Amino acid sequence: MTETNRISARNVKVFYGEKQAINDVSIDIASEHVTAFIGPSGCGKSTFLRVLNRMNDTIPGCRVTGEIKLDGQDIYGPDMDVVQLRARVGMVFQKPNPFPKSIYENVAYGPRIHGLANGKTEMDAIVEKSLRRAGLWDEVKDRLTDAGTALSGGQQQRLCIARAIAVSPEVILMDEPCSALDPIATARIEELIDDLKGRYAIVIVTHSMQQAARVSQRTAFFHLGTMVEYGPTEQIFTNPREVRTKDYITGRYG
Repeated sequence: MTETNRISARNVKVFYGEKQAINDVSIDIASEHVTAFIGPSGCGKSTFLRVLNRMNDTIPGCRVTGEIKLDGQDIYGPDMDVVQLRARVGMVFQKPNPFPKSIYENVAYGPRIHGLANGKTEMDAIVEKSLRRAGLWDEVKDRLTDAGTALSGGQQQRLCIARAIAVSPEVILMDEPCSALDPIATARIEELIDDLKGRYAIVIVTHSMQQAARVSQRTAFFHLGTMVEYGPTEQIFTNPREVRTKDYITGRYG
């Protein structure tokens, strides 16, 4: 099957003031796969993830060089609307962060801002579809007016995924989405990622190599701000080309 590259990054460098955090990363992220970023703490994987929807714009002194294209369009170009970019490239954070609104309004918020629904009937349909895709509809359909913050941690994270899905993104970025969750909730999120695979290009940062092996088809290994190796997940874990990758996978450091 021919892969469709949704995001193409070339020679990306990231600086915080004088300190370089990312060094010369080039990668293609395809629609058909879940891509995992792995590596020890502080290696740059979350920094690079946030560059993909310009979340680092909010950090004073952060500077990005190189080229990142979404469907061929330079996301750092002067014509790129950052609000629209973040609708097209959604983000799910490490700690669930539902808005202090009802479950319904958490999901409806984005579509309302972007004018994606003509009237309540269309909005109801978007909310239901998004909650179904996030595997949450059956659990919350009778309490859509309850506060999103009243849900369990795992449910809150799925609500945040439903919120990202609601604006019909092309890419979903997940920054350690299970690190604050118990094993049962983690399993639900992993099942959800598998269900969403192919509908969206999904990139997940994870500290768990086991999780990367379970959910992804492509894996990138980061170390000291450099992407050391990128390839099919099975190859990265069973037959890595780079010694540093092998040392990390086998637990010699990290």
